Amino acid sequence: MSELSGANSTATWPQLRVADWTDTRETLHMWTQVVGKIRLAHAPLLNHWWQVTLYVSPRGLTTSAIPYSDHLFDIEFDFLAHRLVIRADNGDTRTVALAPKSVAQFYTETMQALDELGFETRIQGRPNEVEVSIPFAEDTQHASYDPTSAQAFWRQLVHANRLLNEFRSGYTGKTSPVHFYWGAMDLAYTRFSGRTAPEHGGGAPHCADWVMVEGYSHELSSCGFWPGGGEEGAFYAYSYPEPDGYSERRLQVPGATYDPNLGEFVLPYETVRTADDPNAVVAEFLHETYAAAAELGHWDRSTLECDPHRWAQQRAAAPWSLR
Repeated sequence: MSELSGANSTATWPQLRVADWTDTRETLHMWTQVVGKIRLAHAPLLNHWWQVTLYVSPRGLTTSAIPYSDHLFDIEFDFLAHRLVIRADNGDTRTVALAPKSVAQFYTETMQALDELGFETRIQGRPNEVEVSIPFAEDTQHASYDPTSAQAFWRQLVHANRLLNEFRSGYTGKTSPVHFYWGAMDLAYTRFSGRTAPEHGGGAPHCADWVMVEGYSHELSSCGFWPGGGEEGAFYAYSYPEPDGYSERRLQVPGATYDPNLGEFVLPYETVRTADDPNAVVAEFLHETYAAAAELGHWDRSTLECDPHRWAQQRAAAPWSLR
């Protein structure tokens, strides 16, 4: 039976050891930076750099619509067909194969495809938030692509995206989309208290401090999934600024700990994957870590939170009213 058979079927959480796909992950990280910077070059600034991110799609990761003068285009990593697809609003399309190739080749082919479609683009030609920043046009070091690993990674993101969006539904305050930050290669979701935060000190490698100042301008509680930590990646949560007592908070969710080096709570992906109810484990982690930030930070929870099922009875009684 297909994993999609039946509305209540639970898809398998894929196993993907960090050590088994390091080369592919590092190459794909650079490819996502190229595509993210293309969006950055054209999209108007949104608070906290929300205009630069990618989103989980039914086939991979997408930019969503990017403005170009009075036109639109989008770019999607298709991890089912293993190709990068660039679509213009006039129906024209170009593709770049996702296959073992260098970042330099991927960069050249992608920029050429944009030129052919009439979307002339110039980007900052080197990656951010990595210790060694090799210009894209010169990067022949990263040249791996294992399609099975790339697809498993996307399946991890599908699960994380679903659960983060469910968690997002319980908040009426300022909240981010669930989106993929190509700088650190993580899927993230953030809640805000409504108060400004102390100026961030910066310090991310190959990233100007003022970039981090914009990202952390307001008090927040953030969570997400990162594929590069632990044995198989990890869910994470942190607060900025971190309130007193946050790191000492004892969580009830099994396997979750506070990592003082990261300044974050982490929940190993393998703990989730092997649990009897992975969805419940992640949900508990998200709610507990947010509660720690909100309670210790004295957030106005009664105003900021909501019941996502508040209209369930009315919808069940008259479902046609929403059509």
